[in-house]
Amino acid sequence: MSISVYQLTKLYDEQKAVDNISFDVAAGEILGFLGPNGAGKSTTMKILTGYIPQTSGTAIVCGFDVKKQSMDVRKNIGYLPEHNPLYHEMYVKEFLRFIADLHKITNKQKRIAEMIELTGLSVEQHKKIGQLSKGYRQRTGLAAALIHNPKVLILDEPTTGLDPNQIVEIRSLIKNIGQNKTVILSTHIMQEVQAMCNRVVIINKGNIVADDKIERLQQLNKSAKIFMVELDKAINKNDWKNIDGLKQAVALGANKWRLTSSDDIRNQIFDFAVKNNCVLLSLQEEKQSLEDVFRQLTQAVEAE
Repeated sequence: MSISVYQLTKLYDEQKAVDNISFDVAAGEILGFLGPNGAGKSTTMKILTGYIPQTSGTAIVCGFDVKKQSMDVRKNIGYLPEHNPLYHEMYVKEFLRFIADLHKITNKQKRIAEMIELTGLSVEQHKKIGQLSKGYRQRTGLAAALIHNPKVLILDEPTTGLDPNQIVEIRSLIKNIGQNKTVILSTHIMQEVQAMCNRVVIINKGNIVADDKIERLQQLNKSAKIFMVELDKAINKNDWKNIDGLKQAVALGANKWRLTSSDDIRNQIFDFAVKNNCVLLSLQEEKQSLEDVFRQLTQAVEAE
């Protein structure tokens, strides 16, 4: 395993930011690390990178203990935090030379050229970092995280603040990098996870509430069926309550509804439309998305 976390706990005074969590990440795997704000994601990643110490438990990266062999861990890990730490007055190549010197990289000019090519910085390499767009600053951060050729890459919200075109570019770059490295990707954007990750770990209130492949997570609640309904006129939410098995009715617009049930209620929806003198414009069963699973798992814990 590239990463092994066992009974990891982090306390801030009396608050448990991370509560006795355990998981492994295999070599060459792209893991989606998900959770609401304040769930413990960033704390876990900071522990793995040696940025902060854990209170108890162990974390092993590439065979090295993050607490006892911190420098060996840092040699094998690349980290792009949510707030990309760049020197805006430095030129791109100047900054990469600085990072290469910190890592004592031999033949650094060749390595810098490789990173510029890999991250698509060729056009912008002679600019000051402060003159770059957000997308190119993220590319610069990725180049810095990769320049010492780490075996593990940890990315905390790498596409935050990017426009759709930049998101597609960074997503493609991360997938390319993930062919040869172990990647932990933290994001709130479920489409990013589905596009890039092999597996998902969901953390909430410091506890892991799910750890599985995306396909299996989407089958987590097989008893829940979701139907998208459009009628030709507005109705009241309470009008739906007479349908047997209906768990939830959510208005998506004046005449559109998202119905969640424990059974196939399509016949009942048709009868409902007839009984209420409505024209059923559309009725479609929707597959459960990763976002649905995320909400079910994190809201369920909050409700306890």
